[in-house]
Amino acid sequence: METRVEGKPTRVASEFSDNLSETCKMVTPNGRAMHKSDDEIPFDSEINFHHSESSLVEVLGSHSGESLTVHRETLAGIVYRSIQVVIFSNKLNLLMPFGPLAILVQKLTAHLGWVFALSLLGIMPLAERLGYATEQLAFYSGDTVGGLLNATFGNATELIISIYALKNGMTRVVQLSLLGSILSNMLLVLGCAFLCGGIVNHKKEQVFNKASASVNSGLLLMAVMGILFPAVLHYTHTEVRVGKSELFLSRFSSCVMLVAYAAYLFFQLKGQRSLYVSVDEEEVQSGNNSNDDESPDISKWESIIWLSVMTAWISILSEYLVGAIEGASTAWEIPIAFISVILLPLVGNAAEHASAIMFAMKDKLDISLAVAIGSSTQISMFVIPFCVVIGWIMGNSMDLNFQLFETAALFLTVIVVAFMLQEGTANYFKGLMLILCYLIVAASFYVHIDSSE
Repeated sequence: METRVEGKPTRVASEFSDNLSETCKMVTPNGRAMHKSDDEIPFDSEINFHHSESSLVEVLGSHSGESLTVHRETLAGIVYRSIQVVIFSNKLNLLMPFGPLAILVQKLTAHLGWVFALSLLGIMPLAERLGYATEQLAFYSGDTVGGLLNATFGNATELIISIYALKNGMTRVVQLSLLGSILSNMLLVLGCAFLCGGIVNHKKEQVFNKASASVNSGLLLMAVMGILFPAVLHYTHTEVRVGKSELFLSRFSSCVMLVAYAAYLFFQLKGQRSLYVSVDEEEVQSGNNSNDDESPDISKWESIIWLSVMTAWISILSEYLVGAIEGASTAWEIPIAFISVILLPLVGNAAEHASAIMFAMKDKLDISLAVAIGSSTQISMFVIPFCVVIGWIMGNSMDLNFQLFETAALFLTVIVVAFMLQEGTANYFKGLMLILCYLIVAASFYVHIDSSE
């Protein structure tokens, strides 16, 4: 009885095994058996997968503490990867140790020339990484908002330096450094973007949105008007109240310029945004975008955290940089005007410089213009009036009288750039012309003696 019961399952199992073997030995149209066909692999893989899955559930169920360790290792891996991407991916970051070195030199020797040079070198990679973090954050928005973010955080360095200079009563340094930022953005940064973009994309003509460029040019001319009239009032000696009318006009004009810039932001982002859609965004909407494979290197919150860290570190070094300007001018026998107009903006505009060139080489001129011209517009229509208001609050009589020579340089620069942008096209020759214009401006300030000194 027992033998018969045991034999029946044995026969059933044997029959099932034979049927399974016959099924696996299916014949191809050529008559060849498929003993090692692809159909067998998913079957075996599924068995192994379920086995591994059940084993994994058992392990996780019996070792819940180990899963927490794995989670912690994952967070540590994210932090390590973020540091590796942001800090160790750019050769310019080799200059970062110069920042702490500047602080050390200040504490030990107080040699202001070296402190200024080291601070200048230390801020440069921080400003560039600030632009990189902003660029990563801009991936989560459109070109218009992305350009605005690049311009805003790109100008954070200039704004921080200006506030520290105002705090130390160095009003003239604030005026000259902000003027230099405008000149640098409009001539050097935009010129390099046009030059590099034209060389890389030499087989086709690069185009950008003329409407947006025209609005920015109009705002820059309005800023020139606000800066020009206090200077004219001063040099023609036609003030109603000598020494007070100029300051009153500057403060009133600053408030008007701030209102105009706020209206511009609303108009650009909310009012008639469809009129200022970039060429790249139009290609995305029409399905002709060739850059769909681009993706951010870091997450949104990582970008925000790095923006905070870089801004804080820049603010610390800016205090040492501003405090060493006069000492560096004496030690190097270089005019303060040249240091303020040429050298300081080279550091502050490192973020805009890198971003504008990179986007131009990718044939995204609308973002390059939003960074370069948008940054100049933001400095002239927001940062400069804001510093006048901040100085007013601090009891510092900062005005919009940038002196005749400086105002003339700004006016001619705005006119030249406006003519370059009126066609809505860019090429390497236009970029070369803008760079050569900047060299003329730099040489002029090197031989210029500031009349306020």
